[in-house]
Amino acid sequence: MSDDVRPLPEAHTGPVGTGAVSALIRAAGTGVGLTVTWQGEVVVDDVPLGFTVDGADLGVDAELVHVSDRTVGDRIRLRSGKAVGDHDYEHHERVHTFREASGVEWQVILRTARDGVAIRYAMPALDGTACVTADRTAVTLPAGSRSWVLDYQTWYETPRCGADAAELPSGAYGFPYLARLDAATHLLITESGIDGRFSGAHAEVGGPLADGGRTLRFTLADDAVEVTRGIVTPWRVFLIGGLPELVSSLFVEELAPAAAPELEDAEWVRPGRAAWSWWSDFYSGAQLDKQRHFVDVAADLGWEHLLIDCGWEETWVPEIVAYASRRGIQVHLWTIWRDLNSPEDLRRLALWRSWGVAGIKVDFMESESKDRYRWYDTILAETARLGLMVNFHGSVIPRGWARTFPQVIGYEAIRGAEYYVFFENQALTASHNVIQPFTRNVVGAMDATPVAFGAANRTTSDGHELGLSVAFESGITHFADHVDAYVSRPLAARFLAEQAPVWDETVLLTGDPDSHAVVARRSGDRWFVGGIATGEARAVRVPLGALGAGPDAQVWVVGDAAPSTDEVPATGLAETTTSASDAIEVTVARDGGFAAIVAPAGTDLFRAVPRSRHPAPVVDPPVAEIGADGTASLTTDPDARLRLPAGWSAERVGEAGWAVRPDRSLRPGRLGVVTVERDGDGVVPVVAHARVVRPLTPGEHALPDLPMIAFVNDDGPVERDQSNGAGNPGDGRPLRVADQEFERGLGTAPYSEALFHLGGRAETFMGAVGVDDESAGRARVGVLADGDEIFTAVVEAGKPVTAFSLQVRGVRTLCLRSEAVAPDDAGVHVDWVDTTVHVTSVSG
Repeated sequence: MSDDVRPLPEAHTGPVGTGAVSALIRAAGTGVGLTVTWQGEVVVDDVPLGFTVDGADLGVDAELVHVSDRTVGDRIRLRSGKAVGDHDYEHHERVHTFREASGVEWQVILRTARDGVAIRYAMPALDGTACVTADRTAVTLPAGSRSWVLDYQTWYETPRCGADAAELPSGAYGFPYLARLDAATHLLITESGIDGRFSGAHAEVGGPLADGGRTLRFTLADDAVEVTRGIVTPWRVFLIGGLPELVSSLFVEELAPAAAPELEDAEWVRPGRAAWSWWSDFYSGAQLDKQRHFVDVAADLGWEHLLIDCGWEETWVPEIVAYASRRGIQVHLWTIWRDLNSPEDLRRLALWRSWGVAGIKVDFMESESKDRYRWYDTILAETARLGLMVNFHGSVIPRGWARTFPQVIGYEAIRGAEYYVFFENQALTASHNVIQPFTRNVVGAMDATPVAFGAANRTTSDGHELGLSVAFESGITHFADHVDAYVSRPLAARFLAEQAPVWDETVLLTGDPDSHAVVARRSGDRWFVGGIATGEARAVRVPLGALGAGPDAQVWVVGDAAPSTDEVPATGLAETTTSASDAIEVTVARDGGFAAIVAPAGTDLFRAVPRSRHPAPVVDPPVAEIGADGTASLTTDPDARLRLPAGWSAERVGEAGWAVRPDRSLRPGRLGVVTVERDGDGVVPVVAHARVVRPLTPGEHALPDLPMIAFVNDDGPVERDQSNGAGNPGDGRPLRVADQEFERGLGTAPYSEALFHLGGRAETFMGAVGVDDESAGRARVGVLADGDEIFTAVVEAGKPVTAFSLQVRGVRTLCLRSEAVAPDDAGVHVDWVDTTVHVTSVSG
């Protein structure tokens, strides 16, 4: 011991713990190590601690120079997840400071809680920067252990499976990693408290040891992570106990940083259930009418949200937001992370929020690197500022952001129902599903998009699919199937209408990762139960005592209609209503399941009601031009308020008028959307929109450069400067008619209408029209001026374009329309090419 090191007080040298779990860190001849006990028994021993920084291995020959203890107590407020509301916790923290022979000082920060232990490393005296290249933390799993794992992939979408220690292949595995150490003791390993200072990590399992055990090591995603003074790693988390304790644990959230004060009361975060059309109808994200239908059914079921996946077009997004708001439904939009990867790109978030969009689904991050976590930092901060909920897909696993950033209401990081769409020969298995409540879903929201009745090659029963709606938790549950698939199954529709949007408490009633999981989630005085099983048809005993529903509790069960059949999957649902206080027995089909509601005797078991309809706010005119004073005039309801694009402003004029001043960057002929809000259904305002246009200036304007006021198109959006393609935006090819290629124009798929605002300022409209070479057939085309047809023609595949030159003086709205001539012409694509508007004066 060096001269400046004093003996440590005895209070700092013994185990530290807050109940059944305790831990001890010591420096011995083999290096710095960790021992963890549960209920008085050692469960994890001699875990080597330390890391490699700038080529030096810290922790191999270190001297303990100081220890400090403190109690960390706080209250977390969760807006979504397995248990919303306020939760008090208390951890014991012990900070161990070590010194290497080289003089380098570093720390191990140890936290113990009632359900686990966590450690992280720090370098409090680091001068400048250093590079961490390895983590020495390693856990030895005993020979008789069993693990439930997934092959590591940065977006965590490989299947999960179980394997005994002797059978587990060496290799990389993703967190959370679950191991059964003995008959009663489970260890779940994961991380918490991560941000852009760090990279993520995964597990690396080596070959069998001499005694048959296996060693699991933490492996960094980056080869080298640059660090500065202070904390240099996230928390390495070890949840310990029985399966019920693990499933209910909030330790990962407790370890994460507290939310900023302005997010403590983020009442705009609204958990719930969402309709989602992409899974059942790939191109439906581009179809306004289909989205309206999903809104209607979702509202009738009492759901809260609509997710519009790839294919949406900004021309009509404000319209669907307004339509949905009248039923208390909020709209979320899909996007790709690289489209939000610069300060300029981030402005899109403010634009979408100004339309009344409530949230985003961001996809394809697919990285655990420090650089990508810095991107997450930016998105998290900006969505928090704007009041946008976030659902991360193609993403990392949750690591505590439910506490720090309550607007994060979902992560994918699971092989979910989308794999039925892309990989029909890799259908999800019941065994994969059953493992999730004990592993992935323990650490946070899991957007697996459940209840896929219409899945191709499905091996799970209908009861299993319905049970997933409760067994799997996500802040917003996006149901995979077409809304009509639920309506056509009245029992499923009734259960999904009753299902609560938010959970107060989560309890594992019974289960094992290899066979079945029965999870109960409470909302108010009712419990919702989801049971999923793998294997042969059988009866599952479900204990109810932990629910405290009282004697003679009402129990409504919706399960497999034909549990004795060998058919895979078993189709059909059946209901049973009974009363019970201690337990019920449910018969499930092969790979089957069930869903249930448990309510106290004498209360209403069924409480769902359709969402109310609210009248739209008044806004006049729907299209307003900017006048000479730089403002546009709008009239609204007296109690309405405006939501404006960034950089815009508005002033009240009288009781119901507004003078709206756009940002100067708005160019002639372009428009911005002003959202008019009025209080509606809870936190969801009822909205309407006005489009504010800067008038066209004298000269020639190419029609593809002007915004559409609205459009209808049979196959995706109207495309600009390319053919219609298929159903998604930007999927066309160069405009080509009769082997002649055109640079400018609009690609449409009849039936189609594209509306443009001219404001009475144009003199002529010129162009040509024909059938694109990518399709066959004939179409009847027309140009309408303020609703009156001023040009019509029939165009045919292989024929040259038909040119036109039209007088449009005084015309305010121009419409290009096309329709198939006969049923055999379905699929014809029409190109409007070289279309230009000529303005000779500024008079309206």
